[in-house]
This record gives sequence, structure tokens and C-alpha cells, in this order.
Amino acid sequence: MNHDELRDWSKRAADWAHDYHASLRNRPVRAPLIPGKIANTLPETPPEQPEAMEAIFADFEGILPGITHWQHPRFFAYFPANASPASMLAEQLANAIAAQGMIWQTSPAVTEVEQVMMVWLRQALGLPEGFTGTIHDSATTATLSAVLTMREQALDWQGLTKGLSGAPRLRLYASAQTHSSVDKAARLAGIGQDNLVKIPTDSTLSMKPGALAGAIAADRAAGHLPMGVILCAGGTSVGAFDRMADCIAVARAHGLPTHVDAAWAGSAMICPEFRALWAGVEGADSIVFNPHKWLGAQFDCAVQFLRDPGPQVKTLGLRPSYLETAGREEIVNFNEWTVPLGRRFRALKLWFTLRAYGLEGLRTRIRNHVTWAAEVCEALRALPGVSIVTEPSLSLFSFACGDDATTAALLERINNDGRIYLTQTIHAGRYVIRVQVGQFDCTRDDVMMIADVVADLMR
Repeated sequence: MNHDELRDWSKRAADWAHDYHASLRNRPVRAPLIPGKIANTLPETPPEQPEAMEAIFADFEGILPGITHWQHPRFFAYFPANASPASMLAEQLANAIAAQGMIWQTSPAVTEVEQVMMVWLRQALGLPEGFTGTIHDSATTATLSAVLTMREQALDWQGLTKGLSGAPRLRLYASAQTHSSVDKAARLAGIGQDNLVKIPTDSTLSMKPGALAGAIAADRAAGHLPMGVILCAGGTSVGAFDRMADCIAVARAHGLPTHVDAAWAGSAMICPEFRALWAGVEGADSIVFNPHKWLGAQFDCAVQFLRDPGPQVKTLGLRPSYLETAGREEIVNFNEWTVPLGRRFRALKLWFTLRAYGLEGLRTRIRNHVTWAAEVCEALRALPGVSIVTEPSLSLFSFACGDDATTAALLERINNDGRIYLTQTIHAGRYVIRVQVGQFDCTRDDVMMIADVVADLMR
């Protein structure tokens, strides 16, 4: 394919994308779960000679039965991975430019647009001046970056050169409501799963500050080395929030840095009325949220705010001579803020999205989702046999119908039916069905269909 052919096929792809999105409501949300069905339709060996794009495109359409439609307006599973039209357009342009923004001089605009977008988002979320930020691929990488930084601060940056052999036993603190990415970070950072201390929560599922203080004190008495605290703002399972101000105060009293995982719920903080949920977050050292979940910026796009980027740059930064910019020693090179060296032009989709919809347009969507989630929760509560297990946290709640086996069987029927897509979690030892409203183009009718489908399939 050459660039003339690319122009023609790009137009065809744009038409295809338009028709695809227009037809989503007529498609089952989730792909049939038949292992190997798609792989078995593909050749076992790569082609030796070029193939016609007509054939390639036709085969692409042939794999669609194996696609779960994340942009479907009745996708209520996991959290959304929204791709607004403006974001999709920005991605096309970023892909066409194909800039590698690993350091400032490899494309100054890539770095400088990202810097400005971090200021815009800081203002949008109501965070104080002084916080700065960068874009990662996902919250998992941002959390790993924060944990590595906590580790090195605790070790006075000796782990980077001497390794962890002979170091004190490091201890990291979080509640059981935090995402599994925290567990992964503890593993990958060499801290070890056993040294991730899960602090008990109270009846609101918030970490108990007193229990946190007690755990830190006990570890110090045992000769261990506490390194940091990770707080939860909108947990993946049922939307739990730690009490930021109280927990951060405990961490500060013990000289420990804090990282806040607001991957999903952080987007809602563009609405001032929801900020009470994370009151005190301005005291954190690091905060991550994913614009690709609820702001319409296409995956992948995770933003980490830092009170002071110095410790993270000292931990992750590495600048050999071939990555220097002559005469620009103090220039920002965002690869030094995160794990990968290579960096895509992710800021472009933020720039397009924020401008195309405006903060007020995005706020309206989030407020609608929260309102509609509350409405469908009440509709489900009214159904005989349905019990609401966790009340709405923003736009996330859970329900069950009878024992675990009955609830699991209902969920299987729901997802095989195809009209909506829901997922499960275990809460307080009970199997429950999660409902999460947040797809960019969903309507109230789409959301209320959840109750209709549940009612139909319980008969």
C-alpha cells in the first residue's frame, strides 16, 4: 500500500466506522465466548506475497463476531473505555504523524501540548497549583511508577544501584478495596506480595486511619521499613472511597508519601459537587486518573499528577548522551517520568476532546450517568427477588438475586442475551452483579433497559 491508496482506504475506513457506530444498538454487546473460533479462521502461516487490500478488509470484517463492542451504548461492564468521535479523529492524526515523543527535541509539540493539557486537567479537577503531571498508557503503569518512587525514597535511592539484597523489609499499605494493579506493583517493584499490607475498612469501605497508624507503628517496631500508602478513590469492585484527609494525615505524621488511585472516579471530579468524595486529595503526593474511562479520550490515556516530580524523575530518569538535547539540560523529557522510553502523542486526543465538548459538555454526560444509575438502581430494587448489595457510588452499584449460584446463572443469561453487558465481583464474600453506567453515547433509555432485561430473564 502506498500513500495514494491509503487516502482512498482511509475514506472507506471512515465510512465503515460511521456505519459501525450507527449499527451498534443492533448488535449483541458481548462476543460469544467460544475459544479458538476466530483464530481457527486465520491462516496458519504468513503470506509470502502482498495481498489485495479488498481481501484484507473483507477478512477484517470477518473477525467482528469475535469483538466485544466496548463503544456499545449498553456496555455497562467493567469501566468504560470511551472513544469520543473527537478523540478518534485526533488518534487518526496522531497515527498519521507517527511522532516518537521520547524526548522534547524529537517533537517539541508532543511534549509542550502534554504540558498544557496537564494544566488544563489540573484546573478541571480542582487541584491546586503546584501539581504537574504526565500521561501514561494506563493506571497500572502510573501506580508502578509511584511505587518504585516510594521504594527509592525509602531506600535513599540505593535500590537503583545496589538492588534490594540486604535492604530492610519494605512495607506498603493499602486497603482491600484498591485495584489489583497495586498488588502487581508490589510484585514488580521487588517489594513482594506479602509486604503489601491490606488495612481494614469501616462500614463505608474506607480505610481505618487508626488501623493504618497501628500497622505502620507495628512494622517499625518489628524492624521493617514502611515506604508509602496507596489510597482508593472509587474502587473498581464497588466504588469504595478512602477518607483522604484522615489517611493522608496519618501518612504524613509517619513521613510516608501517598498515591491516590482514582482511575475511574477521577474524571467525575470535573463536577464540583462530587469533589467531597475525595476531600483532602490535595495533600497527596501522586494521583492517577484515566481520561480514557469517563472523559471520552480514547484508550490509552492515564494521567498522573505529581506534587513534586523530582523524586519520580530521580527514580525513573536515565539520560545517556544520545538522549540529551544540547544546551537544554533542564528541558522536560517525559520519558524520565515513567517506565517506557517511547511515547506516543497521547495529548492530542485530550486537546481535541476537551475543546470539542468543553468541560460543561463533559460534566453533563457524567451527571446524566450518575442520575441514570440511581434511577435504574431503584427500578431493580423494585423487582421481586432482587436485592441491592452496594448502593450507588457515583454511577456504580451492585445487586444480587438469591444465592451465589442463582446470581451467577442470571448474569450468564443476561450476557448471552446480548442486549446489555454486565460483570461480576465478590463483595463481603458474596457473588454480586456490577452495574456501571458511563458509556459516552448511552441514553437514559439504554440505561433503563438494564431493569427490563433483568425482569425478563428472571421469569
